[in-house]
Amino acid sequence: MAAAGIKDATAVVGIGQTAFARHLPEDERTLACRAVLAALDDAGIAPGEVDALASYTMEETDEVELAKAVGFGDLTWFGRIGYGGGGSCATVAQLAAAIASGQASVGVAWRSRKRGSGARPWTDTVRQLPTPAQWTRPFGLLRPVDEIAMLTRRYLHEYGATRDHLFNVALACRNRANQNPDAMMYDRPLTREMYMTSRWISEPLCLFDNCLETDGALACVVVGAERARDCRRRPVLIHAAAQGLPAQHHGMVNYWNDDPLTGPAWAAARHLWKHADLTPEDVDVAQIYDAFTALVPLSLEGYGFCGRGEGGAFTEQGALETGGRLPLNTGGGGLSEAYVHGFNLITEGVKQLRGTSTAQVPGATTCLVTAGEGVPTSALLLRAGD
Repeated sequence: MAAAGIKDATAVVGIGQTAFARHLPEDERTLACRAVLAALDDAGIAPGEVDALASYTMEETDEVELAKAVGFGDLTWFGRIGYGGGGSCATVAQLAAAIASGQASVGVAWRSRKRGSGARPWTDTVRQLPTPAQWTRPFGLLRPVDEIAMLTRRYLHEYGATRDHLFNVALACRNRANQNPDAMMYDRPLTREMYMTSRWISEPLCLFDNCLETDGALACVVVGAERARDCRRRPVLIHAAAQGLPAQHHGMVNYWNDDPLTGPAWAAARHLWKHADLTPEDVDVAQIYDAFTALVPLSLEGYGFCGRGEGGAFTEQGALETGGRLPLNTGGGGLSEAYVHGFNLITEGVKQLRGTSTAQVPGATTCLVTAGEGVPTSALLLRAGD
């Protein structure tokens, strides 16, 4: 997905969201419309100017429904990205590619979910039959957490990482959520004792190693860099973008390969940095996909912030906190703000580079945003505009 033609050619100029809760009364389409209209209002752009859309294949609200309800103009570009959390950044990357290549001028990406009050997708066994899950569900890998638990145990065994390292991830996200009034875990502190004595969800992953179950929706608006200067808010430039599906990883977690601990983040990172003028050392703040705490050390390694097997140790001494080596998930992330397939990580990255985050990193001008690790993934490198 990354290409020289994308570099700084487009910008995010509007973001919007609904409330986040375990249960919201509106349906997913209504939530999607609210988020999209809020993002367009934030940008100062009329709905009729929108000519490009990008969303997830798992999105229940389709282009026609959204276009009719919100009042879009003629759409000349629309596409969908697979793999749930792995597709978050790719929705924005698709819009950037469309606009940079002249196929569209105003793009909207969104995600709407009723995961908190809705059914869990893995309970639909009929839908699992045509997927690779048919080979794993009968043997106890029933949920994503069970698959990631196996990956986590291997990581802890091979590299000597500990549950304290996982706690460091959970704590950093919760501390930032405690500063964010929109977060589901706002004003709900987490202690080490709470973490260590919480119930197992799938050992070695406990309650606080798992993302939230959330109802809510978010959206963002992308335009060309020239037009971005005339929008209401400070533009956030899309400096680089990448997707990654390495040869030996094809599903949620593929254990039958040479190295399960080198996942899709490595492939996406190579492409991302290749087309960027920046390096990991230049990143001021990061929004790392955190459906499970264990994915963060793997991503830190994959994107080059530390060496192989060093992701756990990287979290020590407050490295992920404000003022640390790499302030992380400053809105609370999927663990403590809301789990909406990672889209809140994108909007939080925009807030950081606008200077409007509830846990603002002083002087932040660059932000890495990543999508799910362990699945075909994507990433964005954002830069503050003028």
